[in-house]
Amino acid sequence: MASKSTTGLPLDSANIMSTVLEGILYGFSVLMFIGTIWTFTYKQRIRDINQPSTVVATLLFVLSTVHMIVGIIRLEDGLVKYGNTFHDGPAGFFADVTQQTFVTKNTIITLQTLLGDGVVIYRCYVVWRSVWIIILPCMMWCGVAAFGICMVYVQAPTTNAKNVFGNQTGHWITAFLSLTLATNLLSSGLLAYRIWTIERNVSGAYATKNNMPILRVLVDAALLYSAAFCASLVCFAISNNGFYVLGDLIVPIISIAFYMVFIRVAISKKIHECLSATLC
Repeated sequence: MASKSTTGLPLDSANIMSTVLEGILYGFSVLMFIGTIWTFTYKQRIRDINQPSTVVATLLFVLSTVHMIVGIIRLEDGLVKYGNTFHDGPAGFFADVTQQTFVTKNTIITLQTLLGDGVVIYRCYVVWRSVWIIILPCMMWCGVAAFGICMVYVQAPTTNAKNVFGNQTGHWITAFLSLTLATNLLSSGLLAYRIWTIERNVSGAYATKNNMPILRVLVDAALLYSAAFCASLVCFAISNNGFYVLGDLIVPIISIAFYMVFIRVAISKKIHECLSATLC
């Protein structure tokens, strides 16, 4: 099978670095998850809790936790358990994309990405209040799902794929990353534009001081989300092993980006309720 020559870190070093950096970001995402749940539930009755957002936040936490655990297992397998049985040692193990741990991690990345993109598209629908505005993003989301499934399928243990940069896997990964990036940029752009136009037409000090930070948080989250995928796509395009590092960091970054928005929106809602109670 034809494969591209790789550059950058050795694969064993790349996997060690990715696990360490992911652990740091995961710890930060855990704190933000706790903060998110606290803002949703503090002094709230059960029926007043935003249940959809709570479910999404919990799913993001569960997926990132499982991804972290599988990453640690994969690191141990490559360095201790199975690494010496491969021709190139641990580097050969980490290069083998048909390993069950690698397939599992990519499955989680696909699910995390679909969940994140789905939330942004749903927000577009809520803000625009029109099904027509989300037709293209929904079609692109379906494309992301299809490419993600194909990407995971070609890396199954029953296939002959042996290199993530090889032709058998490369075009599916490129399509998945590119379409995910485009879907997020389009959906976030539509969402930000709608909020900006609404706020521009709203008069009063409260709207200016309280709601515009939400727009900034949405933009910051979208930029963080998109920057991670863009960097991964660049590394993959030049066959750099940094792709392994950035690929693992995508999962906690997605969680952090959405926790940012959840916390800010929840705080803004409580401020609005307090002001309304004071003025009434």
